[in-house]
Amino acid sequence: MDTSRSHLNFHLVTPERKYRAEAERQIAEAGCRTRKDSVRVVEALVTASRSFFKGKSKAEVRAYFQHALDFIQAHQNPKTILSAVVHMDEKTPHMHLSFVPLTEDGRLSAKDIVGNKKKLTWWQDEFWSHMVRKYPELERGESASQTGREHIPPQLYKQMTRLLKQRRKIQEIIESITPLNARAKSKELCVLLDRYLPAVTKMRSELDTYRRGFDDLRTENAGLKEANAALTEQGRESVLRQMQVLQMERDYAQAVEILDRIPQEVLEQYAPEQPAERRKHNERE
Repeated sequence: MDTSRSHLNFHLVTPERKYRAEAERQIAEAGCRTRKDSVRVVEALVTASRSFFKGKSKAEVRAYFQHALDFIQAHQNPKTILSAVVHMDEKTPHMHLSFVPLTEDGRLSAKDIVGNKKKLTWWQDEFWSHMVRKYPELERGESASQTGREHIPPQLYKQMTRLLKQRRKIQEIIESITPLNARAKSKELCVLLDRYLPAVTKMRSELDTYRRGFDDLRTENAGLKEANAALTEQGRESVLRQMQVLQMERDYAQAVEILDRIPQEVLEQYAPEQPAERRKHNERE
Protein backbone atom coordinates (compact mmCIF):
# COMPACT_ATOMS: atom_id res chain seq x y z
CA MET A 1 0.00 0.00 0.00
CA ASP A 2 1.23 3.47 -0.93
CA THR A 3 -0.08 5.70 1.87
CA SER A 4 1.00 8.82 -0.04
CA ARG A 5 -1.87 8.04 -2.45
CA SER A 6 -4.50 7.28 0.20
CA HIS A 7 -6.04 10.72 -0.29
CA LEU A 8 -7.02 9.59 -3.79
CA ASN A 9 -9.37 6.91 -2.43
CA PHE A 10 -13.06 7.73 -2.80
CA HIS A 11 -16.54 6.44 -1.97
CA LEU A 12 -19.31 5.83 -4.48
CA VAL A 13 -21.56 4.76 -1.60
CA THR A 14 -20.62 6.29 1.75
CA PRO A 15 -21.53 4.30 4.88
CA GLU A 16 -23.95 6.11 7.18
CA ARG A 17 -22.87 4.17 10.27
CA LYS A 18 -20.81 1.11 11.24
CA TYR A 19 -21.51 -1.85 8.96
CA ARG A 20 -22.71 -4.22 11.68
CA ALA A 21 -25.03 -1.63 13.21
CA GLU A 22 -26.58 -0.75 9.85
CA ALA A 23 -26.88 -4.43 8.89
CA GLU A 24 -28.67 -5.25 12.14
CA ARG A 25 -31.03 -2.30 11.57
CA GLN A 26 -31.95 -3.48 8.09
CA ILE A 27 -32.35 -7.10 9.20
CA ALA A 28 -34.62 -6.09 12.10
CA GLU A 29 -36.65 -3.82 9.83
CA ALA A 30 -37.15 -6.72 7.40
CA GLY A 31 -38.28 -8.93 10.30
CA CYS A 32 -35.69 -11.63 9.57
CA ARG A 33 -34.74 -14.32 12.03
CA THR A 34 -31.02 -14.73 12.56
CA ARG A 35 -28.70 -17.39 13.92
CA LYS A 36 -25.29 -16.95 15.45
CA ASP A 37 -23.68 -17.99 12.14
CA SER A 38 -25.98 -15.95 9.88
CA VAL A 39 -24.09 -13.94 7.25
CA ARG A 40 -25.05 -10.32 7.84
CA VAL A 41 -22.69 -8.56 5.42
CA VAL A 42 -21.26 -9.71 2.09
CA GLU A 43 -18.19 -8.03 0.60
CA ALA A 44 -17.47 -8.04 -3.13
CA LEU A 45 -14.29 -6.96 -4.87
CA VAL A 46 -14.39 -5.28 -8.29
CA THR A 47 -11.18 -4.75 -10.25
CA ALA A 48 -9.51 -5.28 -13.64
CA SER A 49 -5.98 -5.86 -14.86
CA ARG A 50 -3.30 -3.28 -14.08
CA SER A 51 -2.79 -2.70 -17.81
CA PHE A 52 -6.49 -1.78 -18.21
CA PHE A 53 -6.11 1.12 -15.76
CA LYS A 54 -2.75 2.30 -17.13
CA GLY A 55 -3.01 5.87 -18.42
CA LYS A 56 -6.58 6.39 -17.22
CA SER A 57 -7.46 9.56 -15.32
CA LYS A 58 -9.18 9.49 -11.94
CA ALA A 59 -12.42 10.51 -13.67
CA GLU A 60 -12.13 7.57 -16.07
CA VAL A 61 -11.39 5.18 -13.21
CA ARG A 62 -14.38 6.55 -11.32
CA ALA A 63 -16.61 6.04 -14.36
CA TYR A 64 -15.47 2.41 -14.63
CA PHE A 65 -16.36 1.60 -11.04
CA GLN A 66 -19.61 3.56 -11.25
CA HIS A 67 -20.58 1.41 -14.24
CA ALA A 68 -19.80 -1.69 -12.17
CA LEU A 69 -21.85 -0.32 -9.26
CA ASP A 70 -24.78 0.35 -11.60
CA PHE A 71 -24.86 -3.36 -12.46
CA ILE A 72 -24.83 -4.46 -8.82
CA GLN A 73 -27.53 -1.95 -7.88
CA ALA A 74 -29.67 -3.29 -10.74
CA HIS A 75 -29.57 -6.80 -9.25
CA GLN A 76 -29.33 -6.10 -5.51
CA ASN A 77 -31.56 -3.61 -3.69
CA PRO A 78 -29.48 -0.38 -3.57
CA LYS A 79 -30.73 0.26 -0.04
CA THR A 80 -28.91 -2.87 1.16
CA ILE A 81 -25.55 -1.59 -0.12
CA LEU A 82 -23.65 -0.28 2.89
CA SER A 83 -20.50 0.98 1.22
CA ALA A 84 -18.64 1.11 -2.08
CA VAL A 85 -15.12 2.46 -1.70
CA VAL A 86 -12.46 2.63 -4.42
CA HIS A 87 -8.83 2.19 -3.37
CA MET A 88 -6.26 4.05 -5.45
CA ASP A 89 -3.38 3.53 -3.02
CA GLU A 90 -2.44 0.01 -4.11
CA LYS A 91 -0.87 -1.39 -7.27
CA THR A 92 -4.21 -1.93 -9.01
CA PRO A 93 -7.32 0.22 -8.42
CA HIS A 94 -10.16 -1.83 -6.97
CA MET A 95 -13.52 -1.34 -5.29
CA HIS A 96 -14.71 -2.95 -2.06
CA LEU A 97 -18.49 -3.16 -1.97
CA SER A 98 -20.40 -4.33 1.12
CA PHE A 99 -24.09 -5.18 1.25
CA VAL A 100 -26.65 -6.86 3.49
CA PRO A 101 -27.72 -10.12 1.78
CA LEU A 102 -31.48 -9.48 1.87
CA THR A 103 -33.40 -11.16 -0.94
CA GLU A 104 -36.18 -9.56 -2.99
CA ASP A 105 -38.79 -11.27 -0.80
CA GLY A 106 -37.17 -9.93 2.38
CA ARG A 107 -35.19 -12.97 3.56
CA LEU A 108 -31.65 -12.85 4.93
CA SER A 109 -29.85 -15.35 2.72
CA ALA A 110 -26.32 -14.89 1.42
CA LYS A 111 -26.57 -18.43 0.07
CA ASP A 112 -29.43 -17.53 -2.25
CA ILE A 113 -27.60 -14.47 -3.55
CA VAL A 114 -23.98 -15.60 -3.94
CA GLY A 115 -23.58 -18.77 -1.90
CA ASN A 116 -23.64 -21.47 -4.55
CA LYS A 117 -21.75 -22.29 -7.72
CA LYS A 118 -24.68 -21.58 -10.03
CA LYS A 119 -25.25 -18.08 -8.63
CA LEU A 120 -21.57 -17.18 -8.65
CA THR A 121 -21.31 -18.24 -12.29
CA TRP A 122 -24.40 -16.15 -13.11
CA TRP A 123 -22.96 -13.06 -11.41
CA GLN A 124 -19.64 -13.50 -13.20
CA ASP A 125 -21.21 -14.01 -16.64
CA GLU A 126 -23.74 -11.20 -16.36
CA PHE A 127 -21.25 -8.77 -14.85
CA TRP A 128 -18.79 -9.31 -17.68
CA SER A 129 -21.54 -8.90 -20.30
CA HIS A 130 -22.56 -5.61 -18.69
CA MET A 131 -19.00 -4.28 -18.47
CA VAL A 132 -17.79 -5.32 -21.90
CA ARG A 133 -20.56 -3.39 -23.66
CA LYS A 134 -18.97 -0.14 -22.46
CA TYR A 135 -15.38 -1.40 -22.21
CA PRO A 136 -14.89 -3.81 -25.15
CA GLU A 137 -11.15 -4.00 -24.43
CA LEU A 138 -11.87 -6.00 -21.26
CA GLU A 139 -11.00 -9.67 -21.49
CA ARG A 140 -12.36 -12.38 -19.27
CA GLY A 141 -11.22 -15.83 -18.34
CA GLU A 142 -13.20 -19.02 -18.50
CA SER A 143 -15.09 -20.17 -15.45
CA ALA A 144 -13.58 -22.80 -13.19
CA SER A 145 -16.19 -25.28 -14.43
CA GLN A 146 -14.71 -24.95 -17.94
CA THR A 147 -11.03 -24.82 -17.08
CA GLY A 148 -11.14 -27.41 -14.30
CA ARG A 149 -9.26 -24.98 -12.03
CA GLU A 150 -10.32 -24.97 -8.42
CA HIS A 151 -11.06 -21.78 -6.53
CA ILE A 152 -9.66 -21.08 -3.12
CA PRO A 153 -11.21 -23.73 -0.80
CA PRO A 154 -13.81 -22.68 1.82
CA GLN A 155 -11.53 -23.94 4.59
CA LEU A 156 -8.96 -21.27 3.72
CA TYR A 157 -11.62 -18.57 3.98
CA LYS A 158 -12.57 -19.92 7.41
CA GLN A 159 -8.92 -19.74 8.48
CA MET A 160 -8.70 -16.15 7.28
CA THR A 161 -11.94 -15.26 9.08
CA ARG A 162 -10.54 -16.62 12.35
CA LEU A 163 -7.30 -14.74 11.76
CA LEU A 164 -9.07 -11.44 11.22
CA LYS A 165 -11.21 -11.97 14.34
CA GLN A 166 -8.02 -12.51 16.33
CA ARG A 167 -6.57 -9.39 14.71
CA ARG A 168 -9.54 -7.30 15.83
CA LYS A 169 -9.19 -8.65 19.38
CA ILE A 170 -5.48 -7.80 19.44
CA GLN A 171 -6.26 -4.32 18.13
CA GLU A 172 -8.87 -3.79 20.86
CA ILE A 173 -6.38 -4.78 23.56
CA ILE A 174 -3.64 -2.53 22.15
CA GLU A 175 -6.01 0.43 22.05
CA SER A 176 -7.12 -0.20 25.64
CA ILE A 177 -3.61 -0.30 27.18
CA THR A 178 -2.96 2.35 29.83
CA PRO A 179 -0.12 2.80 32.34
CA LEU A 180 -2.36 1.28 35.02
CA ASN A 181 -3.31 -1.90 33.17
CA ALA A 182 -0.25 -2.39 30.96
CA ARG A 183 1.02 -5.48 32.80
CA ALA A 184 -2.33 -7.31 32.74
CA LYS A 185 -3.01 -6.36 29.12
CA SER A 186 0.48 -7.51 28.10
CA LYS A 187 -0.21 -10.95 29.55
CA GLU A 188 -3.52 -11.07 27.69
CA LEU A 189 -1.75 -10.14 24.46
CA CYS A 190 0.84 -12.86 24.97
CA VAL A 191 -1.89 -15.49 25.17
CA LEU A 192 -3.39 -14.25 21.90
CA LEU A 193 0.00 -14.07 20.17
CA ASP A 194 0.64 -17.72 20.99
CA ARG A 195 -2.22 -18.57 18.60
CA TYR A 196 -1.94 -15.63 16.24
CA LEU A 197 1.70 -15.80 15.11
CA PRO A 198 1.61 -19.48 14.02
CA ALA A 199 -1.71 -18.80 12.24
CA VAL A 200 -0.16 -15.87 10.32
CA THR A 201 2.77 -18.05 9.27
CA LYS A 202 0.45 -20.84 8.11
CA MET A 203 -1.73 -18.42 6.16
CA ARG A 204 1.29 -16.98 4.34
CA SER A 205 2.29 -20.48 3.27
CA GLU A 206 -1.24 -21.25 2.04
CA LEU A 207 -1.49 -18.00 0.09
CA ASP A 208 1.89 -18.57 -1.52
CA THR A 209 0.59 -21.89 -2.83
CA TYR A 210 -2.42 -20.28 -4.50
CA ARG A 211 -0.42 -17.29 -5.71
CA ARG A 212 2.03 -19.66 -7.45
CA GLY A 213 -0.86 -21.51 -9.05
CA PHE A 214 -2.33 -18.25 -10.29
CA ASP A 215 1.04 -17.11 -11.71
CA ASP A 216 1.51 -20.48 -13.42
CA LEU A 217 -1.88 -20.05 -15.07
CA ARG A 218 -0.89 -16.64 -16.41
CA THR A 219 2.38 -18.07 -17.76
CA GLU A 220 0.44 -20.87 -19.43
CA ASN A 221 -1.87 -18.30 -20.99
CA ALA A 222 1.06 -16.33 -22.41
CA GLY A 223 2.42 -19.50 -24.01
CA LEU A 224 -0.92 -20.26 -25.63
CA LYS A 225 -1.06 -16.79 -27.11
CA GLU A 226 2.34 -17.25 -28.70
CA ALA A 227 1.44 -20.69 -30.02
CA ASN A 228 -1.90 -19.79 -31.55
CA ALA A 229 -3.86 -16.54 -31.30
CA ALA A 230 -7.08 -18.49 -31.74
CA LEU A 231 -6.49 -20.29 -28.42
CA THR A 232 -6.15 -17.20 -26.24
CA GLU A 233 -9.51 -17.74 -24.55
CA GLN A 234 -8.62 -21.29 -23.50
CA GLY A 235 -5.86 -20.34 -21.10
CA ARG A 236 -7.01 -17.15 -19.40
CA GLU A 237 -7.21 -17.09 -15.63
CA SER A 238 -10.60 -17.01 -14.03
CA VAL A 239 -11.62 -13.43 -13.21
CA LEU A 240 -13.27 -14.71 -10.05
CA ARG A 241 -10.08 -16.55 -9.05
CA GLN A 242 -8.07 -13.35 -9.48
CA MET A 243 -10.54 -11.40 -7.35
CA GLN A 244 -10.36 -14.06 -4.63
CA VAL A 245 -6.57 -14.01 -4.52
CA LEU A 246 -6.43 -10.21 -4.37
CA GLN A 247 -8.94 -10.11 -1.52
CA MET A 248 -7.09 -12.79 0.45
CA GLU A 249 -3.80 -10.98 -0.06
CA ARG A 250 -5.34 -7.75 1.25
CA ASP A 251 -6.82 -9.51 4.29
CA TYR A 252 -3.45 -11.09 5.02
CA ALA A 253 -1.70 -7.70 4.79
CA GLN A 254 -4.12 -6.35 7.38
CA ALA A 255 -3.45 -9.35 9.61
CA VAL A 256 0.31 -8.70 9.48
CA GLU A 257 0.00 -4.93 9.85
CA ILE A 258 -1.32 -5.22 13.41
CA LEU A 259 1.97 -6.83 14.53
CA ASP A 260 3.77 -3.54 13.90
CA ARG A 261 1.51 -1.87 16.46
CA ILE A 262 2.28 -4.25 19.34
CA PRO A 263 4.47 -2.49 21.93
CA GLN A 264 8.05 -3.72 21.95
CA GLU A 265 7.90 -4.49 25.66
CA VAL A 266 5.04 -6.90 25.01
CA LEU A 267 7.00 -8.71 22.32
CA GLU A 268 9.96 -8.94 24.66
CA GLN A 269 7.76 -10.37 27.38
CA TYR A 270 6.19 -12.82 24.94
CA ALA A 271 9.45 -14.21 23.51
CA PRO A 272 10.85 -15.88 26.68
CA GLU A 273 7.57 -17.75 27.23
CA GLN A 274 7.86 -19.60 23.93
CA PRO A 275 9.51 -23.01 23.57
CA ALA A 276 13.00 -22.73 22.11
CA GLU A 277 12.13 -24.38 18.79
CA ARG A 278 9.09 -22.18 18.21
CA ARG A 279 11.11 -19.09 19.07
CA LYS A 280 13.75 -20.03 16.49
CA HIS A 281 11.03 -20.65 13.91
CA ASN A 282 9.44 -17.23 14.52
CA GLU A 283 12.80 -15.52 14.32
CA ARG A 284 13.39 -17.11 10.92
CA GLU A 285 9.95 -15.96 9.74
